[in-house]
Amino acid sequence: MSDFERLAERYRTGALPWDQELPPPEIVEQLDSSEAGTMLDLGCGYGRASIYAARNGWQVDAVDFVPQAIEVAAERAAAAGVGERIDFHCESVADLAFLDRRYDLAVDVGCLHALDIVELRSYARELARCLKPGSPFLLYVRLASQAEPTGDGPRGIAEELVRQTFDDGFTLDRVRHGVTQVEAADPWSSAWFYFRRRDD
Repeated sequence: MSDFERLAERYRTGALPWDQELPPPEIVEQLDSSEAGTMLDLGCGYGRASIYAARNGWQVDAVDFVPQAIEVAAERAAAAGVGERIDFHCESVADLAFLDRRYDLAVDVGCLHALDIVELRSYARELARCLKPGSPFLLYVRLASQAEPTGDGPRGIAEELVRQTFDDGFTLDRVRHGVTQVEAADPWSSAWFYFRRRDD
């Protein structure tokens, strides 16, 4: 089963432990402590980070490749009264050529760790193009020991590969390691990476 098929099935069946009203505290903290500007939400799901940002004055582009995720996210944004502040795109995060805006902030909560090596390189290259110099990029990943994402089902990525992926064009300010527990599933190692786009 491909990643698209696996995720589309989860949306179809409602098996979405990440479907919460608010984004993670790390995203809330970043948004609440920053002046509103433009934000890129990569792997937006049902739009919780995008909607929170838009409620706080941000203009957002939100990207996800699952049509149902984009449809529901747009409906929720409209219901929250912020639909005009968010542009939703049903596209791959590994191919952002359709975006021509420069962003003050980018966030990814659990999307990157499902990409393969080719997609990772494209993702990093396009993100560097889209982010304004000096702008932060907050990334949450499920950590794994393998050097390259492989296999079917829950995915993860080695910390060293994350660092290597963004070595060109980004500065890593800090990493916050932790353990994620979702419903009855076994806990897994995870981390928040706080990157910043280097000045051109």
